[in-house]
Amino acid sequence: MANSSSGMAIHDECKLKFLELKAKRSHRFIVFKIEEKKQQVIVEKVGRPDETYDDFTASMPPNECRYAVFDFDFITIDNCQKSKIFFIAWSPDTSKVRSKMLYASSKDRFRRELDGVQVELQATDPSEMSFDIIKARAL
Repeated sequence: MANSSSGMAIHDECKLKFLELKAKRSHRFIVFKIEEKKQQVIVEKVGRPDETYDDFTASMPPNECRYAVFDFDFITIDNCQKSKIFFIAWSPDTSKVRSKMLYASSKDRFRRELDGVQVELQATDPSEMSFDIIKARAL
C-alpha cells in the first residue's frame, strides 16, 4: 500500500522480518532502505541475534539515510533483564537533501507499520545514537 504523501510502498518482507525480531528474537537488528526506483521500503540488512550494537552502527551508511530497528537488551536498576525495540530514523547531515526529504515524508507511516516499537530516535550523526543514548532512553 502506498503512502499518499510520498507514494511509498512497504515491501512485505519488512513486516515479516520485524515480526521475527519481535516475536522470535531471531534478529538483533534490521536496516531498511527506500528503493527509489520502485518507490518502496525494503530490507537492506538483518543482524544475527549475537551481533552487537557496534555491529549495528557499523552497518549504517555514513552518507545515506536509513530506517532501522534494534532489539536492545539491558538490565534495570532492580537487576531485571529487559528488552526494548528501538526505531531509528538515520538521516546524516552529509546525505542528499532529496533523500532526507523522502525519508522524512515516509517515516511516520512506515513506523506505524512496525507494531511493537517502544522507543523512537532520530539521528543525524553517530553521537546522536551512541550506546549511552540508547541505554539512557531504554531505562
